[in-house]
This record gives sequence, structure tokens and C-alpha cells, in this order.
Amino acid sequence: MSAQTFNQITKARPEQLHKLTVMKSDDERRLVFGWANVAVRVDGEQIVDWQEDIIDIEELEKAAYEYVAEFGTAGEMHQRGGVGHVIESVVFTKEKAEALGIPPDILPEGWWIGFQITDDEVWDKVKSGEYPMFSIEGKAVREPVEGGDN
Repeated sequence: MSAQTFNQITKARPEQLHKLTVMKSDDERRLVFGWANVAVRVDGEQIVDWQEDIIDIEELEKAAYEYVAEFGTAGEMHQRGGVGHVIESVVFTKEKAEALGIPPDILPEGWWIGFQITDDEVWDKVKSGEYPMFSIEGKAVREPVEGGDN
């Protein structure tokens, strides 16, 4: 993957701004960036994830802060830790985007993250596309959604 500016990412691939795919990488420095989680799409639709769960942006923000403060490392497939470390983390909320002067129709509400991968085998899997996306792990209490089946 070739390195792109943030502007190139947001303009060139707006259809991917709700996916957790690797959006940017830098082979020389072993950096990889993308959405760790997106709670609300640009159009305002709340996302239902692959486990049929939803997460409010406020809860995602709390979880992201806790993760960075307590762990700050990259893992491999939820099995092996210590394969890299967090170098960038920001949870984009409507309020933060507005404060930064980002128009409301550009970014979803979600957690953007960057890692430097230090493990050779994992980096090779990122580069080859075997690991094309991020997967966050966490614990939560499931609560029924009003009007939903959860």
C-alpha cells in the first residue's frame, strides 16, 4: 500500500469511510492506519456490526481512551499481543469535527487509529493483505435496543 494524505483518503474513497479496512500504510516505517470502529456513518445511520451489536459514540470514546491508557499495543488476531504499539488515536465525534473545522458530511463518528508494527511476520501479513482490517476486542454488557431484536 502506498502512503496517502488524509485528504486523499477522505476524498478518494468516501465509500470506505465506514469500513474497518486499513486505509493508509507506510512500508518503510511499518505504520498502518484506519478505522478501529465506526459508530455512526456520515449520513447519520448508526452501524450494526458483524456481531449484531451497536455502540454509541460516547461509549466508543470511553473505550478508546481506556485502551490507549491501559494497553496501547497491537495484537495479532486477539491471540498474541506485543506485535506493535499505538502511535495515533482519535475518536471523531460531531463536536470534535466541528471544532477542527471539518464539514459534517466528511467523516463518520468513529475511532481512527494508527499502529507501528514491530513484528516481522505480522507486518508481512499486513503488507500482503492477509490482515486487511482492524478488529477491536472488548467487553461490554449487552442491552436491548428499544424497537430492536438485540
